Amino acid sequence: MIYHKTALNDAFVLELEQIADERGFFARSWCKEELEARGLDGDLAQCSLSFNSKKNTLRGMHFQIPPYGETKLVRCTTGAIFDVIIDLRVQSSTYMKWVGVELSADNRKMLYIPKGFAHGFQTLVHESEVFYFISEAYHPEAARGVRWNDPAFNISWPHAEHRVISSRDNNWPMTVLGQDPWSI
Repeated sequence: MIYHKTALNDAFVLELEQIADERGFFARSWCKEELEARGLDGDLAQCSLSFNSKKNTLRGMHFQIPPYGETKLVRCTTGAIFDVIIDLRVQSSTYMKWVGVELSADNRKMLYIPKGFAHGFQTLVHESEVFYFISEAYHPEAARGVRWNDPAFNISWPHAEHRVISSRDNNWPMTVLGQDPWSI
């Protein structure tokens, strides 16, 4: 895998390192040893899949509170998404900052999301599927979120006249600028 730093501490865009021949190519998309050699979380507790039938479906911004924080490696296997992460780690120099990356079936890029980040995405086309490698099992009692349009983060989402958003995601609390999102 080829690692590209993002503007947020400890978050990376990963590209597949393709070994090609007349059949197509082969590429590794998860390697515990390789991740851990770079100081990244290589644990894998579950894999999840999100299928979204409509363009402009927005999911997020989700995270789990300690001790159930999740490291995620996210890839769009069908269609295309604008994937967004927010650094919620108070001690980080990139605290409260966000990064957005286009992930698609065509570019095959992945986003490595460390524990302590909120995550969400907006689909860019109909019939988009997102595959998650996750370091921690889902714990409903630890599930939290921040509002996708919270001015404290000022995320520049792709324009959409008709977003599809769950009531849960549309009703996460707004932060007060400078308030610790973990305390919400």
